[in-house]
Amino acid sequence: MARSRFVGDKGLTARMTLVMFLLGGLFVVLVVGLASAVGGGLGIVIGLAGIGIAVYQWSRSDKIAMRAMGAREVTPEQAPELHGMIDRLCALADMPKPRVGIADTHVPNAFATGRSPDRAVVCVTTGILQVLTAEELEGVLAHELSHVAHRDVLVMTVASSAGIAAGMLTQGAQYGGLGLLGGRRDNNNGLPVWLVVLVVSLVVYAVSFVLLRLLSRYREMSADRAGAYLTMNPGALASALQKITGEMNTIPERDLRQVSAASALCIAPAIRGVSLRTLSSTHPSLEKRLEQLARIQAELGRPTV
Repeated sequence: MARSRFVGDKGLTARMTLVMFLLGGLFVVLVVGLASAVGGGLGIVIGLAGIGIAVYQWSRSDKIAMRAMGAREVTPEQAPELHGMIDRLCALADMPKPRVGIADTHVPNAFATGRSPDRAVVCVTTGILQVLTAEELEGVLAHELSHVAHRDVLVMTVASSAGIAAGMLTQGAQYGGLGLLGGRRDNNNGLPVWLVVLVVSLVVYAVSFVLLRLLSRYREMSADRAGAYLTMNPGALASALQKITGEMNTIPERDLRQVSAASALCIAPAIRGVSLRTLSSTHPSLEKRLEQLARIQAELGRPTV
């Protein structure tokens, strides 16, 4: 975890380490399993493909997320109030200032991405700037800056590579596109090779999907907690979350689809009418987040907003 004045979270560090270890093990199982089934050549190719995906995502994560959100980087002259707020929070947290971006969309949201605190970017939408007060926006920015300080964005980005590689392989097996099999359609009169590939890939994809969702939900709770303690104003973040979630129901579906690719990175998912109590959800429920913020507010002895 990066050194900053954000409260530490040993639970987050332990979960990130465990997820990376388990996904690394799954990736090895994927490569070895396929090598055993169809020959070492395919296993090596899959291994190199996974490493390539991880390196690409690691090096380009900020650009990928910014492009998905239709965001642009802004200077202090273009957005003086936003830069000033981030300057104050970074000084308070004793951390490097990330780049600052704005996405032109009515969807009220914010996200952080980047491979390191020095290469990070914090982005807000024009929608959230219109909806939130200064205190509420500060709470949201503190939440996003904690993601940068804790480096959980980097872990999520790299950890998703095993699932992506398995997903690509699953699609190839489903549609018979694995030319790498060299025409082999059976496995010594046992299960067809394409079926072995499909089963192994689906298992790896399913396990990585669940692990990443569990980590994603915990990291959002951790960022809420860290941001609330940094600003000493958990009520402002709670109010912001309620506003963002409420506004989501008024946003046209086409605008929600515009930011759906980066929804998992955002402070609140860009969806509506969907329960967040399912295993597939990337964010904890609003109720759970508000309960945690209420406990912190009571601990700090601040009056209810």
